[in-house]
Amino acid sequence: MNDTNWLWVLFTVLAAAAQTARNAMQRELTGSLGTVGATHVRFLFGFPFVLVFLAAASVATGVALPRPDFIFWPWVLVGALAQIFATATMLAAMGERSFVVTIAYTKTEPLHVAVFGLVFLGDRVTLPMSIAIVVATAGVMTMSWKPRTASARSWRPIALGIGSGALVGVSAVGFRGAILSLGEPSFVIGATLTLALGIVIQSLLLLVYLAARDRPVLAAIARAWRQSLFAGCMGAIASEFWFLAFALTSAANVRTLALVEVLFAQFATAIVFKQGTSAREASGLALVIAGVVLLLWAQ
Repeated sequence: MNDTNWLWVLFTVLAAAAQTARNAMQRELTGSLGTVGATHVRFLFGFPFVLVFLAAASVATGVALPRPDFIFWPWVLVGALAQIFATATMLAAMGERSFVVTIAYTKTEPLHVAVFGLVFLGDRVTLPMSIAIVVATAGVMTMSWKPRTASARSWRPIALGIGSGALVGVSAVGFRGAILSLGEPSFVIGATLTLALGIVIQSLLLLVYLAARDRPVLAAIARAWRQSLFAGCMGAIASEFWFLAFALTSAANVRTLALVEVLFAQFATAIVFKQGTSAREASGLALVIAGVVLLLWAQ
């Protein structure tokens, strides 16, 4: 792997850190805005920042923006819709379990991404990569599983979290497919243009939905503009780095390394939400770290 391609590691870690900050703020906003309103904040307030990223990328590279062809649009639409539903289901799960455990549920996504990427994009998954994915995912499941509380109520956040992870997998493959379809020589331009067009679709869809179904939420979003702006900024930064990473390597690589977000979420849980870590969660974190190290070694 050349030096340029190793940039996906840096991009992924930065994206995971920014996404942790965004998720924490969105969790706080869910109480006043509801699940759909807090989901909309991510895209609506992230859009201006993405436009700045796109303009800066165009000026810095001196590359004209490409014109997407027909095959681009199904990919980006699938990615955009899946990401909307992934965010909504994640926030719904956060309302029922701790922040770090909810994030852990969603991080079953590498398994989904590996399969989807292989089937739809032909992204190769080597044996060491497969082992890394399984080890890291086992760590996630170790963190989140509580056998003594396996009631009907406890299954709901589990289903929501794993469902969110599957949707993130669909979204990652959709957006990577869109980026690759551009055939853009500048990976920065290809990734940022795809992000910009995706976030336009997401913002418009949720704006129309809320205008038709729940207008008071739009007013509440306007009143909470300071927190919303922070969530949007962090979301835009996270998305930009995710997309840059997708442009350089398979979605399975990116989303497996993205499990470091569980570590960041652990810090957020302890510092922001004042929630402790059990021995089971600590052992799960160790497995996640082992899986991530194995993934990087496999490269």
